[in-house]
Amino acid sequence: MSFPDLKQPFVIGSIQTPVGIVPQVSSFLTRKDRVGSFKARLGINRMHYLVEPGLYALGTPNEKSPVMVTANYKMSFDHLRQALTGHNVWILVLDTKGINVWCSAGKGTFGTEELTRRIQSSGLAMVVTHREIILPQLSAPGVAAHEVKKISGFKVIYGPIRAKDLPIFLDAGFKATSEMRVKTFPLRERIVLIPIELWPALKGGFIFSFILFLIAFMWRWGEGWTLALNHALTPVMAILIAIFSGAVLTPILLPWLPGRAFSSKGAWVGIFSSVLFHFFRLALRVKITGHLESIAWFLLIPAVSAFLAMNFTGASTFTSLSGVKKEMRWALPFQIGAGTIGVILWLGSQFFL
Repeated sequence: MSFPDLKQPFVIGSIQTPVGIVPQVSSFLTRKDRVGSFKARLGINRMHYLVEPGLYALGTPNEKSPVMVTANYKMSFDHLRQALTGHNVWILVLDTKGINVWCSAGKGTFGTEELTRRIQSSGLAMVVTHREIILPQLSAPGVAAHEVKKISGFKVIYGPIRAKDLPIFLDAGFKATSEMRVKTFPLRERIVLIPIELWPALKGGFIFSFILFLIAFMWRWGEGWTLALNHALTPVMAILIAIFSGAVLTPILLPWLPGRAFSSKGAWVGIFSSVLFHFFRLALRVKITGHLESIAWFLLIPAVSAFLAMNFTGASTFTSLSGVKKEMRWALPFQIGAGTIGVILWLGSQFFL
């Protein structure tokens, strides 16, 4: 038998079971837990934000207490234990390589093989007298319930989509209402997911815009420091607008944008933003280096916006792996083509006019 480390920060004690000592965890999230979740939202240490797989005790469960199954992505683990405040349950954590429930089910790490292996290695059959385990509904794509029953003897019961509905689900005798089975994607949830896409985009955008800044600044240096600086800031503003369009505005406006593909939604926002950017420069009487520069931004901003919007498919609730692959096959060539032509036209507007 293998058991998780008792020295993990969220472990507050231990419980003796027929198979050994099981870590006991708290349903209260500390400041460290919340800071860790905030950092993970920004992509900081995201792939290492995990807990050790194995069996845990929340409260003081006994041999008749329900068994909840989750991923070893710590934010998933934290949401589960926090939602079950006041309940005595066993929590079986699978090794999903630090990936959340839904994504790991799609990738296969939250699957039948890992679940049955973890049931055996934790000695669960000797810890509880019943033969039922409760899985998140979103894990269903990766789990064959009949195979789990055949191999381990445990019956799979799918709980509600949201962890916050678990207390009602448990009190109702493992029965979910129709509302518990529907996954919505409201504005608040979309906004929460923006930082994980925005932060990497800003890091890449900073490098790209800095290169364009240097080129524009050095090329106009002979016309005076102030004019050169104003001219060099234009590509920086354009790249920031493109990033904001694809990584922020598109997720916020997602349900109301035309088209089904995320890349097309992002492209529409990028086109609108590039038009506003053009008229903003005209209103400020910013010197525009011929029509080539204008055309360049009309290509580059939508291309970047569409690419970043397409990245958001991994955070959405209504995309599939096959659909994403299909979209990438036709969208990426357009994005790369428009972006490449845009860069060439912008360079041409700097050097040849």
